[in-house]
Amino acid sequence: MGNLDRYAKSILHGKCYDRWFDKSFSIVIYKNGKSGLNAEHSWADAPTVAHLWEYTLAIDAFQLGYTEDGHCKGDVDRSLPPPQKLIWDIPSEVQAQVSLSLAVAQALADDVDCHVFPFREFGKGRIKKLRVSPDALIQIGLQLAYFRDRGGFCLTYEASMTRLFREGRTETVRSCSNESCSFVKALEAGEEGDQCRRLFRQASERHQNLYRMAMTGAGVDRHLFCLYVVSKYLGVDSPFLKEVLSEPWRLSTSQTPVQQMELFDLKNNPEFISLGGGFGPVADDGYGVSYIIVGEDMINFHVSSKHSCSETDSHRFGGQIKKALMDIITVLSADAKPSSSSKGPTQSKKQL
Repeated sequence: MGNLDRYAKSILHGKCYDRWFDKSFSIVIYKNGKSGLNAEHSWADAPTVAHLWEYTLAIDAFQLGYTEDGHCKGDVDRSLPPPQKLIWDIPSEVQAQVSLSLAVAQALADDVDCHVFPFREFGKGRIKKLRVSPDALIQIGLQLAYFRDRGGFCLTYEASMTRLFREGRTETVRSCSNESCSFVKALEAGEEGDQCRRLFRQASERHQNLYRMAMTGAGVDRHLFCLYVVSKYLGVDSPFLKEVLSEPWRLSTSQTPVQQMELFDLKNNPEFISLGGGFGPVADDGYGVSYIIVGEDMINFHVSSKHSCSETDSHRFGGQIKKALMDIITVLSADAKPSSSSKGPTQSKKQL
């Protein structure tokens, strides 16, 4: 598990001098053959990069292929010139500034606490059987996990695409809602299962509605940002915009899409399961959570925070996410038809 954490940090920032952050993306290839991709964010959002990466890996593995001894199939073009090592002439003054910048970058990188883990207890297959949106369940699970981790709720960012519109990028789903808070409070107070399930359904419906609104241009955050830009251009001071745009996103989340191209079967090729993508925390005292729903039975999570904040811990929060998802599925499964054992949910309910 710790190895996945190291890969995440390596791909995110490396040694702070071996990644080209001015490029649209950098492919990182390790000696053991594993590879990853670091994408600069201004030119494209995660689905675009994921689309590119999935297509590249699938074509490479299943169409181009390799020989039995591990070499790429195809003929070698001997006319290509060999690579040349570039010799740099860097003045001492520039070297001094580079060293100072490197020290600053390394301090920032060392502060990032990354935790990557697969959740294999259930996936979207079981969630859909309960007639629940997988994304809604995960997001409500994150609210429960955060409440247990920090003892309260916070402004939560979930990225939504607006690609229904020309040149559309993203909008924000504010997934910490009154409905999700009501469910979390009821569950933590030990209220009856029927009441918890009713509140969960309301929270799930609210989340799906918020997501639909964000996708169709009826979100609020990009409009607020546009108003802010216009106010700056016109020189109009707006206390409201200053306040609303300065509120920290202590829980910043995003789902990485998977298998958009459907170029290979995950069940028959489990070695090609993706860990998804990740990012750092947006707030100094917050968490960054990225997740990827892989096939029917697996969800991979990337959790990030800062070591310098004594109130956050990525591994601890990862444990809270696992427990929250299990507690929610237990409550929802207790309402399922008697095809499943009633003994398990009853025992789990006592633990709640």
